[in-house]
Amino acid sequence: MRKSILFVVLLGVALTAGAADFARTIRDTELKAGPYSDAKTLANIPVNSKVEVVKRQSAWTQVKSGKSSGWVRMLSLRYQTSTSGRSDSGLGALFNVAKTGTSGSTVTTGVRGLSEEQLKNARPNPKELERAKAYAVEKAEARKHARSGKLEQQDVDYMGGK
Repeated sequence: MRKSILFVVLLGVALTAGAADFARTIRDTELKAGPYSDAKTLANIPVNSKVEVVKRQSAWTQVKSGKSSGWVRMLSLRYQTSTSGRSDSGLGALFNVAKTGTSGSTVTTGVRGLSEEQLKNARPNPKELERAKAYAVEKAEARKHARSGKLEQQDVDYMGGK
């Protein structure tokens, strides 16, 4: 039994090893020189542009777009598993089930926690608060965006603390 499972896993790795990962931009996106927001902008990539995924690093993805290479925000991309333009279908979905237990895609961004010392010494930063407010949208606009992405509302129970 273990040999059969090992064979299936190795077969999956062999079948997907040669395939490049591709993605499409879901909005106009800046191609950055490094994986951080204040890095030099190398180019602008239009919405729905196909890019080759080279590497992932926290909330950033290194991509090749035409002759250019650089970094884009992970949440600006919709990933594809084949050059056909379809995402997570067919054989790719089968292996996704093996990886995640579902046929859907799951994206996780890492969030580094704060230490107790950092929380004790926290100070307000009005400048950053104003900067964050610039990202706010009206409820109607948020719902419109969710509908365009075929997103559905989910209720999440409070997980509580210690």
